[in-house]
Amino acid sequence: MENYVIELKNISKSFGENVILENFNFKVKKDEFLTILGPSGCGKTTILRLIGGFEEPDEGQILFNGEDITNKEAYERRINTVFQKYALFPHMNVFDNIAFGLKIKKMDKKVIKEKVKEVLKLVNLVGFENREIESLSGGQQQRVAIARSLANKPSIIFADEPTGNLDSKTTNEVMNLLKYCVNEYKQTLV
Repeated sequence: MENYVIELKNISKSFGENVILENFNFKVKKDEFLTILGPSGCGKTTILRLIGGFEEPDEGQILFNGEDITNKEAYERRINTVFQKYALFPHMNVFDNIAFGLKIKKMDKKVIKEKVKEVLKLVNLVGFENREIESLSGGQQQRVAIARSLANKPSIIFADEPTGNLDSKTTNEVMNLLKYCVNEYKQTLV
């Protein structure tokens, strides 16, 4: 029997009269690097939002490592999402953006500092800790968003068009970084 980190079973989701997903089934294996392709409006982002806990399905079940998480809040799931528009806090510097989830978990300040330092090195932003978000390029902002996801050590990272706002050189850098993270941290990336 296969072990899946994520399973969507018979998921249906509508927004008003607009049916986005109907009886949708989906499985993701551990350590898998998976891409969901389709035209605009076909439900790709809705799938990620459902799994991440930002939307609730009308019908169906969402399993994480065999556990039903359908009704769990987003913050209760060991799942992080890297969005196309970065979703960074403009009033916080780089350090505080990365440390945000760790502070929510009430981790020790020393541990937070070490984790932030570790992921800054990984995303090649050492020395950027005190920089304001608006002073960063798009690629740097996306690397901060990736670092914030990695700092929480999630079991799975969802990337919703993480390179949609980037030039081709930066796109390649970000995709290589995401692939490296999957291999280095043994995480699943969708």
